[in-house]
Amino acid sequence: MVLSFGLATIVDVLRDGGGVTLSGFLSMRVRLSNFAVFAILLLVWHLILSLSGQYQSQRLARKRSLIMDAVKATTLATFLLAGLMYALRITMGTPSFIIAFWIFASVLVAGGRVLIRGFLETVRARGHNLRQVLILGTNGRACAFARRLEAKPELGYRVLGFVDDSWSGLQDFFQTGYTLCCSFDELADYLRHNVVDEVAIYLPLRSFYEHSSQVAALCEHHGIVMRFDSDIFNLKVAHSRADELDGDSHITAYSGSRDGLPNLVKRSLDVTVSLVLLVFLAPLLLAVAVAIKFTSKGPVLFLQERVGLNKRRFRIYKFRTMVPNADKMLPDLERLNEVSGPVFKIKNDPRMTPIGRLLRRASIDELPQLFNVLQGDMSLVGPRPLPVRDYEGFSEDWQRRRFSIRPGITCLWQVNGRSSISFEKWMQLDLQYIDQWSLWLDFKILARTVPAVLKGSGAA
Repeated sequence: MVLSFGLATIVDVLRDGGGVTLSGFLSMRVRLSNFAVFAILLLVWHLILSLSGQYQSQRLARKRSLIMDAVKATTLATFLLAGLMYALRITMGTPSFIIAFWIFASVLVAGGRVLIRGFLETVRARGHNLRQVLILGTNGRACAFARRLEAKPELGYRVLGFVDDSWSGLQDFFQTGYTLCCSFDELADYLRHNVVDEVAIYLPLRSFYEHSSQVAALCEHHGIVMRFDSDIFNLKVAHSRADELDGDSHITAYSGSRDGLPNLVKRSLDVTVSLVLLVFLAPLLLAVAVAIKFTSKGPVLFLQERVGLNKRRFRIYKFRTMVPNADKMLPDLERLNEVSGPVFKIKNDPRMTPIGRLLRRASIDELPQLFNVLQGDMSLVGPRPLPVRDYEGFSEDWQRRRFSIRPGITCLWQVNGRSSISFEKWMQLDLQYIDQWSLWLDFKILARTVPAVLKGSGAA
C-alpha cells in the first residue's frame, strides 16, 4: 500500500495537470503532523486488510475469490484515503492521484497474492509443503471430499486414508480403492504414531455425535486442525460461513441477505443516489403532485401495506394513479386478471385515472418510493414489494425466498418485460438476482431500467 502511494504520487506529480508540480513536490516541507496522519493511515489500512482476510491462509480459496477479496480491500482503503485527503484539504488528493493509487494498490496486492499462490502451487505439485489429512467417515460425502482434494494436487493435501467402524456400506467404500486406516477405537493410537496435520470429520450428525465429539476432543489434545463439513443438512442453495457469538463459533447457513461490506456499500449507494434523485427530481415531483390534485379527487399519494425484508410489513409510497376507492372495486375485477399466479394486473384497468395512465406508462408513480429507500424499507434494486393480498396467495415456499432481501424499485423483472412475463418466470428472476447478486449486477440493472422505462414495455 505504501509502494502504491509512492507510485501514484510519482505519476500524479509528473503529469502537467496534477495538483502539484514535481519541483513543488520536492520542495514541500514535511511536518510532524504529516507523519502522524500517515501513521494513522497505515494502521487503518492494516485493519482493513486484516478484516478482509488478507493475512489469513487462503490455501483453499479459488483464484477468483483471491483476486476479488484483495480488490475489495484496496477499494475500501482507497475510499478511506480519498475521504481523509478531502477532509484535510490535501493538495495532492486529486482524482487522478486517487485513481492511480487504486490501480496500483489493486494490481500489487492482488497480483502479489496470485504470484505467491502460483509459486506455492508449483512447490506443492512437486510434493513439498504438503498437509496430511485423515478423513472420518466412509460415506459418499467423505469420498467426494477426498476426490476433490486429489483432483487438485496444487492445494498440497495428501489423503492418508479413512477412519470408520465396520458397517454394511464398507463394501461400497472398498470398491473406491481408498484405504481404511483404522477404526474409531484405534484412532488415538494412530494419531500418536503418524504424521497427521488435519482431521476432516464427515460423520452423520445424528447417529455419530458421540464419536464426533470424542474425536474433536482428541484432536484438540494433539493440536491437530479439525475440518468439518458445514453442509450437514444437504442444503441445495444456502451457503455456509463461520460466525462468532460472544467468543463461541457458529456455522451460519444463508441463502438470502448477507451482512458485510458489500451490503454496507449497497446501502450507502441507496441513500446517496436516492437523496440526489429526490433533489434533482423535486420540480417533477411537485408538478405531478399538483396535476394529480387538480385532475381527480382524493390524496396525492397512495399508501399501501407491502411485504418487505423477511416478511416485515411497511407502507409503500406511490403517486395515486387510480380512483380513491380502487381497493373496494378489486373483487369485482378479479375475473379480468391478465397474469398468472396470485398477483393482479390488467392493462386497461377501469379504476385508472387519465393522468394515472400516463404516470404508470412512464413509471413516474414509483418515484415516491425513493423515500422508502431512505427509510430503509426498500433498496434501489431488489425484488418488487408485493401487497399483502398477493403474498397470501403464494402456494410454494421456494417462492418466499424472494423476501430474504430488501425489496427494490427496480429488478430483473422490471427490465425483462414486467407484466408481460409469467408469475413463475418472475419468481425465478427474483431468485436469480438473489443468487447472483453483486454491486456490478445492481449497476447493470439500474442502467437497463432507464431504456426499459422509456420504452414502456410490459407496463400495467
